[in-house]
Amino acid sequence: MHPPRLFIDADACPVKDECFRVAERCGLMVFVVSNTWMQLRRAPFIEQVVVDAGPDVADDWIAERAVAGDIVITSDLPLADRCLKSGAQVLKSNGQAITQDMIGSALAGREIGEHLRSIGLTTSGPPPFGPKDRSNFLQALDRAVTRARLQGRA
Repeated sequence: MHPPRLFIDADACPVKDECFRVAERCGLMVFVVSNTWMQLRRAPFIEQVVVDAGPDVADDWIAERAVAGDIVITSDLPLADRCLKSGAQVLKSNGQAITQDMIGSALAGREIGEHLRSIGLTTSGPPPFGPKDRSNFLQALDRAVTRARLQGRA
């Protein structure tokens, strides 16, 4: 079993810097995956992966590599579902863990929202991201790293 790795679905991720701090402290390799180049901190444990533009190309790159013991940061529910099926842990940027127990209802809710928008109804988006979300994320990521390390010893 390899050491835990951190995969970031980076295009709209507001907690990249927090991921880098935790990864440095815990000795994790981080893969920052996006469709466009972005200015990132340079460090040997951070690898920027720029994939071709197109629907789900970044998601495919992450899902093909994330395995049990890894942690994926994303709010994309189909990507989360794929990563959970491979045994990886998944966190949203607000610290909410996406688990096997809730992914089915979350995907169904997503489908309902898409349908409502397609027929012209206005739906509310996610609440604004704030300092409490950042704090919750850091706590959740620390817990996920601990779980990943314990899983690696099993």
